[in-house]
Amino acid sequence: MSDVLTSLAAHISGKLDAMIASADIAYGELTLHAGAENIVPLLTFLRDDAECRFVSIIDICGADYPSRSRRFDVVYHLLSPTKNTRIRVKITTDEETPVPSVTGVFPGADWFEREAYDLYGILFSGHPDLRRLLTDYGFDGHPLRKDFPLTGFVEVRYDDEVKRVVYEPVELKQEFRNFDFLSPWEGTDYVLPGDEKAK
Repeated sequence: MSDVLTSLAAHISGKLDAMIASADIAYGELTLHAGAENIVPLLTFLRDDAECRFVSIIDICGADYPSRSRRFDVVYHLLSPTKNTRIRVKITTDEETPVPSVTGVFPGADWFEREAYDLYGILFSGHPDLRRLLTDYGFDGHPLRKDFPLTGFVEVRYDDEVKRVVYEPVELKQEFRNFDFLSPWEGTDYVLPGDEKAK
């Protein structure tokens, strides 16, 4: 499989050398690193080229690295059913710089980009309907960012008794548990459930 991916990387780099910053193989997939300004022509090439045929978009996701100036990775996962191959394309952006939308290349990218906007705050220019997808209408912030606070928010639910939507402070349903990650057969200071019968 790595020979196929190596030859595919060489083919793509030969055709689009100016658009590709680097290419590496990890976890059985080829990963291309590119600039955000090149994402639309790059994905168009990957979809239309006879050697690639990545006609199916699997996912667009984000990753947050707050210590970097360009804190977000936008990761595109594509599938080529005819070649039985997957590819990953990564670009970076910051909180203010929008990434060109790829909905013109892959119409199925619509909700993936909305999800990345909703959960990370990644902006997509040219998106037909960039609004929140998973969080509530008045939600403040982006919950998958590393600097998003874990407490101090309200949850929204429909209360059947009062027949309306109610806002309540978020409650943790169980206490915080401290796991020691030791082997269950050695080193624990407490009795595991069921062990009291062994004595």
